[in-house]
Amino acid sequence: MNEGAYVQKLFGIPFNLSNDIPGLIAAVIVFFLLFWLSRNIQLRPNKRQNFIEWIIDFTNGIIKGIMPDEEGKKFGLLAFTLFVFIFVSNQLGLMLQLTANGTSYISSPTSNAMTTLSFAFMVLMLAHFLGVKKFGFKGYFKNTYLSPIPFLFPLSVLEEFTNFLTLALRLYGNIYSGEVLLKLIYKLATSFGIASFIPAIPLELIWQGFSVFIGSIQAYVFVTLTMVYISQKVEKE
Repeated sequence: MNEGAYVQKLFGIPFNLSNDIPGLIAAVIVFFLLFWLSRNIQLRPNKRQNFIEWIIDFTNGIIKGIMPDEEGKKFGLLAFTLFVFIFVSNQLGLMLQLTANGTSYISSPTSNAMTTLSFAFMVLMLAHFLGVKKFGFKGYFKNTYLSPIPFLFPLSVLEEFTNFLTLALRLYGNIYSGEVLLKLIYKLATSFGIASFIPAIPLELIWQGFSVFIGSIQAYVFVTLTMVYISQKVEKE
């Protein structure tokens, strides 16, 4: 719970490998999982094809609920990629954790605030970029900050910061707290020998199941809010 970070310098630039390694592992898992699921696409889909098509339909459904017109169809791949990557990142720490000498090497990427802040920053910058691209800077500024009335400009600016923080910290807080509780249950299991080990087993299984559910919900919430923020920038209010 109080593990340090594994930092190495490359060309004088510090890299936090406690963030980078889990993120790379999650990306590799996503790549090979989707590669395997998408092989041998057929008119009569098999179980693997049904599964990946279900995920695509699910993320497309998120978009349609927010941007039902043609505009929303542009973001199908973005929503799909975000959902799968964040879901895998949320679950990684349940499957694999590696800590040695007080340093964390592998955990859920989204249990680190810098990772979720980076996700939120990229998403919101993309939303602003798309707004400028569609309306031009003047139209984007008016639609984002001066609508519905210019008097609300200070609140509109503040809202951009709160959107950034809430998008990042909601995901981080849920995943981090889940991993903290798993570590506490593990410490309980090893504290008093067999007397604590046996009751800790069902606790661990129950909480892991609940954490899978929470990780799924948080991936859904992140993608939904991403689409909401993008729609606010590319649609006139």
